[in-house]
Amino acid sequence: MKNRFLETLVLTVLVGPVAAQTILKVTSVPTGTPLADTLFMAGSFNGWNPHNTAYALAKNADGSYQIRLPGGLGAIEYKITRGSWEKAEAANNHKADVRQGVEINTEVLAWSAPAAPPKHTASAQVHVLSEEFDLPQLGRHRRILVYLPADYTKKPTRRYPVLYMHDGQNVFDAATSYSGEWGVDEALDRLRAAGQDASCSIVVAIDNDPAHRSDEYIPWPNAEIRAGGQGGAYVDFLAKTLKPYVDAHYRTRPEAAHTGVAGSSLGGLISVYAALKYPRVFGQVGAFSPAFWVANDSLRAFAKKHPAARTARFYFVCGPKESETMLPLMAAWRAELRAEGVPAVNLSFHAPADGAHREWFWQREFPAAYQYLFGAGVKPKSSAPKP
Repeated sequence: MKNRFLETLVLTVLVGPVAAQTILKVTSVPTGTPLADTLFMAGSFNGWNPHNTAYALAKNADGSYQIRLPGGLGAIEYKITRGSWEKAEAANNHKADVRQGVEINTEVLAWSAPAAPPKHTASAQVHVLSEEFDLPQLGRHRRILVYLPADYTKKPTRRYPVLYMHDGQNVFDAATSYSGEWGVDEALDRLRAAGQDASCSIVVAIDNDPAHRSDEYIPWPNAEIRAGGQGGAYVDFLAKTLKPYVDAHYRTRPEAAHTGVAGSSLGGLISVYAALKYPRVFGQVGAFSPAFWVANDSLRAFAKKHPAARTARFYFVCGPKESETMLPLMAAWRAELRAEGVPAVNLSFHAPADGAHREWFWQREFPAAYQYLFGAGVKPKSSAPKP
């Protein structure tokens, strides 16, 4: 009996100019799939964007869907979605070796069942700065969240460092996260209660836009994943629009030494870029599983002309098995920054064996990263195994 859970790889002989094309075909979808819905590919090649229009599948007359993929993607993981993770297929990630002249036939057996809405987990110290904060550099609007330390109202003369974080949906609240939360508010509350933190920060979390996340978090266009090119404008927004607003409305310590930027995957990439483009604005960088591979050559060329400040501090962390390039490129960037004059003491580097490209891992590593960046050089504790 045919095992419908296995993908069938059909090797075809292609000639002429289409020889470099690889076709992915979804041969069937569950009964009841809305006819008007568009199918998308989300995977390791496009930052797991569930609504990347460059990876929308065309519908065929026979009810199947297909897309021609660019050559050179190599080994990939992917899922089929209907535009969001709430409407993704209910299956483990597909894996394929995308070679020239390969046709990949797969089926979507079931869509994720609607789950009961998770309970809100954000603390009372988290509030919405704006549901539609203007991003004039991009002509868009975005929700912005702010975490204030517990003593913010009790110490009206105290000023605080600020940490800016990407993918704001995942920073504080399980109810808004799409793949798990970091629990940053609880982590900072625990550090303060334990007396381990003398400079608890304001945290500003900027939601991503699922339709433009890869574009905004990659500074230059990447033809391979058909995304990117708006990262410069996004970082301009952080430095020229959002930070001045935050400094004007909250009691901040506005100097670069007290201003950090952090994120994971593409968020880690854009955080490093922000410190290079605005060294007098962002002096602390948390790069969690940074996706350097999508723009490594361009970023290196940029760094030659825009070196990091020698006073900047970087916290790098990833799992050694996240991908073939993750750890080597992260190590290369540590060496690059060291060569630019950033002292070794300002470069914290970690690769725990159980590390994964997942929110639970970044949640676990956040307290150590925060203590290093904002704790006056506190040496981070070794990572514990996943519970």
